Formats: sequence, C-alpha cells, structure tokens
Amino acid sequence: MGSTPHITSPAAAANAAAASFAGLTAKLDYLSANDVEQVRLAYRFADEAHLGQLRNNGEPYITHPIAVAVQCADWKLDAQALMAALLHDALEDCGITKTELIEKFGSPVAELVDGLTKLDKLQFNTREENQAESFRKMLLAMARDVRVILIKLADRSHNMRTLSDVPRTKWGRISSETLDIYAPIAHRLGLNQTYRELQDLSFRHLRPWRYATLSKAVAKARSRRRDLIQKVQKEVEAVFAAANMPVRIAGREKTLYSIYKKMDDKHLSFAQVTDIYGFRVLVPNVTDCYTALGILHQLYKPLPGKFKDHIAIAKVNGYQSLHTTLVGPAGINVEFQMRTEAMHVVAESGVAAHWLYKVNNPDDASGERLGTKWLQSLLDIQDETRDAAEFWDHVKVDLFPDAVYVFTPKSQIMALPRGATVVDFAYAIHSNIGDRTTAARINGEQVPLRTELKNGDVVEVVTAPVSTPNPAWLGFVRTGRARSKIRHHLKTMAQTESESLGSKLLQQALRAEGIERFPDDTPSYSGLWDKLLRFTGNKTRQELLTDIGLGKRIANIVAKRMVNLLADTGERPDALLLTRERFTAHESTSLGSITLDGSENASVQFAPCCRPIPGDTIVGYLGRGEGLVVHQQDCQVARKLQNKDSERFIGVEWSDEPIRPFETGVVVTVNNGKGVLAKVAAALASAEADILHIDMGQDGVQDASDLRFVVAVRDTAHLDTALRNLRRTPSVLRAERSSNSASA
Repeated sequence: MGSTPHITSPAAAANAAAASFAGLTAKLDYLSANDVEQVRLAYRFADEAHLGQLRNNGEPYITHPIAVAVQCADWKLDAQALMAALLHDALEDCGITKTELIEKFGSPVAELVDGLTKLDKLQFNTREENQAESFRKMLLAMARDVRVILIKLADRSHNMRTLSDVPRTKWGRISSETLDIYAPIAHRLGLNQTYRELQDLSFRHLRPWRYATLSKAVAKARSRRRDLIQKVQKEVEAVFAAANMPVRIAGREKTLYSIYKKMDDKHLSFAQVTDIYGFRVLVPNVTDCYTALGILHQLYKPLPGKFKDHIAIAKVNGYQSLHTTLVGPAGINVEFQMRTEAMHVVAESGVAAHWLYKVNNPDDASGERLGTKWLQSLLDIQDETRDAAEFWDHVKVDLFPDAVYVFTPKSQIMALPRGATVVDFAYAIHSNIGDRTTAARINGEQVPLRTELKNGDVVEVVTAPVSTPNPAWLGFVRTGRARSKIRHHLKTMAQTESESLGSKLLQQALRAEGIERFPDDTPSYSGLWDKLLRFTGNKTRQELLTDIGLGKRIANIVAKRMVNLLADTGERPDALLLTRERFTAHESTSLGSITLDGSENASVQFAPCCRPIPGDTIVGYLGRGEGLVVHQQDCQVARKLQNKDSERFIGVEWSDEPIRPFETGVVVTVNNGKGVLAKVAAALASAEADILHIDMGQDGVQDASDLRFVVAVRDTAHLDTALRNLRRTPSVLRAERSSNSASA
C-alpha cells in the first residue's frame, strides 16, 4: 500500500515489528515446532527484504505482511500459506527473485507468492476488457490453489482497515473494487465474517456521510432497546436452562452496509428496518438445533413464512443454520439462528474451515468440498471460453449465490441460482444431458424449457440422441456453466459443418479444373498444403476449409492455386474430366452443386425472404462469413445479389428424401367472424402442417383481414394440400404462399 525509502528510528521500528510478530507466534499453537520455525525463517527473510520501508501511517512496512499472516492464522491455514503471506510483497517490492524463494522455502511457497504477485499487478479499471481479463486471471489462480485467494482476501482486509491512511483520492476506486469483486468472492467461498467486514469498510469509505449518520442511528437504537434485548436474552437463557440444554447464546447485529442496502433496495426508512438485532444459539449437535427451535417457538410466536432450514438443504457456499423470526416482547421482531459449533466455524470461515478441520481431524475432508465444485466449474468454463469478457459474463452470475433448491427424480438435491431454468438444471447434471435436452417435466407436468425453477420442484429432463443445443437457449439460461457449454457446442458445430461444406466445395472446384483426386492430409502432400496455406494466410488445413465453407474464401481461386502447385509436383489436369465438367456445368453457377436434405445446421441457412422448401428451384449464395444461404431461384433478393456478386453463387439441389420439414410463409385472407382463427388452424392441422408463428396485423376490426402464418411442410406438394384445405374452409376468401416480392 505504498512505502517510503528511509526510516527515522531503526530501534523503534524493530520493536514495533517484533511486537507484531510476537502476536502472530501466539496464534501458531496448531502448527508443529518445525512448521513454526519455517514461519519464523520466512519472517526474518521478509523483515530484511522490507528493511527501511514504511507504510503510509509511518509504521514499518513489515507490520502489513504480519497482519495478513495473523488473519491466515485465524483461519488455521497451513505453514506454507503463512510463509507466503509474510513474503507476498517481497517478490515485487524488494527485487527478490522466484528462484531465490524456491531455494530458501521450496517450490509450493514460491508458487503461492508468485500467484499473489501476479494478482497485485492486476488493475481493475472501469474498462470492461481490462477488468474482465484481470478477473479471469484472479479466478484461475484461485481455482488452481484456493490459498492464493485466501491470502489475497486477508491482504485486502488489512488494506481496507488502514484505508484511512491512504490519500482520499484513492478511496473510491479501492472501495468500489472491494465491493464489486473481493466481497462477492468472500461470500461465494463462505467467508462470511470477511464478507461483512469488507462490505462495511467499503461503505464507510465510499459514503462517509451516510455511514456516519447510520452509525449514529444504530447506536441510538441500541441504547434505546438495550433493556429489551437484555430481557429477551435472559428469557431465552432461562428457558434453555429449564430444558437442561447446554447452549451458547450470542447477540448478532445487522451490519451497517446490509441495513443501508435494505433501506435503499426496498425504499424503507431506518425505523422500518425491523431485523437489526438477532441471536445466535450454538448447540452441541444437529438434533439439538431442531429441539432448540421447538423450545423458542414455545417461548415466542414465530412470524409466518420466516422459517428457513439451511441444515437439511445447505447453501451453495456450505452455510448451514436454522433461521426463524419470532415476535418478542413489545412486538419487536427478533431473528434466531440455531447451529452447531462446527456449522458456526463453516458459517464464518467457509472454505478456510477446511484447514480447521484438518487441524482437528486430519482424515476429515468435509471442509474440502466447500466451494471446490464452483472452483472446478471455473476451470471448465475457462477451457471453453478463450475470450475474457465472455468468461467474466459467465462467472458474474455465479458469484451471487442466491439459490433455489430443486430435486432430481431420484430425490437428489441441486442448488441453482435464482431465475435458473430447466436447461440450467440439465447442464448442472451433465453437459451431455444439457446438449441432448428436448423436453422437461416439473412435478410430473410437461413444461417449456424456459420455465424458471422454484424451491422444491422435482425436475425431470427428457433427452434425445439426435437433439442439439438451440441458440435461442442463450436468451434465457442463467448459469455460467450452461451459457459457456451452449456457446462452445454451437461454435464447434458450426465449425465442423462449415469445414465439411468447404471440403465439398473445394473438391467440386478441383473437378471443374480437371483434378479427380482430392489431395489428402498425408506426408506426400504436406508440402503442397503448407504452400497453399501460406498463399491463403490460414494456419491449418481445417481453418482453410472452414473459411471456404463460411464464404470467406472462394473455392475457385483456391482450386486454381492448388492446380498450379500440383503441376509443380508433376500432377496434370485430366483433359477428359475437364471437358466433361465444363460441358455439364450449370450456366448460372460457377462452383458445381451441393445436395441438401435438412441435416445441415449451422453451415446452411434458408433465406427468410423467400423461405425455400423441397420442390422449389433453388440457388445457393456463399455470404461472407455466414456460410451458405439458400434462396428460391426467382427470389428478388437473390437476383440482386446475383447481379452484384455472381461468382459467389453455387448450384444447390434438394435430396430425394429430405429428413425434416421446412418453414414457409402462407397468407390467408378471411371474413372476420367468431371462430375463424380456430377453423383456419384446424384446416392446417388436418393437412398435418405445423403452425410455427401467426401474425394477425395491427389493423383493428375490419370486414376482411390477412392472417400471416409460418408453417412447417415437407415439400411443395404438401404445401399445395394445405392451401387446398384452407380454400375449402368457410370464411376463407383467399389462401396462398407468401410471395418473396412482398418481403424483399
């Protein structure tokens, strides 16, 4: 946090440093003698490295690393983490190298210090990309070794406690960064004490006037209600003593920041915030939590709808407690939390509780599970998301674990963020299930995939082997995992299909140049492909074929270059094939022909201006970067493109057996009257044409109206049957296919 190169009183500095280190050693009773000695060596090394440096308040700089190590010792972190905490500024500020640290303290400590140094270099500016990239580095460092972020949070806590010594111009940036980034991470990892402290300290420096006003109001309310709170505490202690239940009762006061947020979010005055005070009841075991709840409900009346069981269903960050709000004396609402001592440790220390468990019971891994699922999911998302802003977008939503709890059909509980949908649930189970999802049932009833989940829902997902993710899902999924998996799948699918299309186009272009055999990816042709890639500027053969499929490269030009390169190796065009291809080439196209059966997903689009279906005469346009777009031959949009860009058109034809229905537009003019829409829909249904969209216009009530439908049909013959059915329907004046001229 800033330092000055020289010091006035070396003796005073040494005394201050020694005193603060003595405070640290007093907390190391959980470590072995050898570990304590290692920590002592790290202190001496750091003390020498920082000699002569001062903090902003005039204290020796070493007092800061010691304070960070003290916080880590409170969490009972291991010796390596404490050594890294003491050395965390040595690498950058004092010219110490990583190699030196490896030699003196071993590789694990050096890696931790290196990870922390990289985090210190991060500057969270308001610029989104920079913040996103920094955030990604921090989360990845944390996912690889959670101790890095624990030390970083201890470092940030001490810096926030001493922020008043820093120039006031820096308060806003440091406090906002703490509130937006470090506090949510502390919450996500279950470090509730640190989370609350960081929020309050940020609030104090961001809004000093509001903080001071609220602080006075709380102090006044505390003195006014002191008698009342003492009365509640006495009555509660008496009722537990009568029941012979050993309990530890502690008061709990809402933090100033959470009071401020509640007032701000719900537009309340201070007097309207009723849950400022509460009590924590610590009991020996889990059964006692429920017994204590019963005793309290006998003492005071519970407030309906305010009971939460976070023991049976723990929060995402590992938090467990029973919560109930009771109406105490004088009608004031008092919240009670019942938990065991072990739950209390987890509630306050979250992921750090893992080390506390290790100290008390080396074989118990209960703490290890806290937060690790989320950390692992960060690495999964990172594998699929190379773009920093996209990564930030994926994890931002997962940082605030306001969860809903739902069940699988086998009664397994799953926690998802509030607002999560069926698709999020499917991806939370497994990415393969998410990718193959076709339908879902909630509590036995069929529901749309965008349905939001509610607490207690039993969710069953229906999958199909041929199903693939739909781009529309990105519009409603809530979890970073689902979003990144869908995007990754769509990108991969589009690339694979475009590569396959590019390969077909290049083969056809080569046939037109008289080359029958497509040069494969074997050592004998590797030199040819290298030269061709240098010519096109692509890195790999796959990338070149994908670019051809997406229309970023013209197959003819690449084929001509390849023919020249083949000629250098002695391979000549086949004169007979050349003559035959040129003789049979379609006059309006220049790239041969592609057959379509409806199985093409991302690489082929059917133009929305004319909506071609099997039976129509069609042409294909290779748009720049958008793959192959199929138009009806007489579509006006296609004609304009052909006049401007004829070399980008290729011959396309329908397969004899398309594998799916295709969309087209139908306009039905009707006499307005009761039940007309139902009759028209019934006529389409009897022809087995699925209605995908209806537009009834905005014209108001008139004698006759145009109804515009988008329907799915097999081919032109199927469409003719549907139109005949419509024309026979009473009240229908006219029924015809939408003309592309109308939409061009």
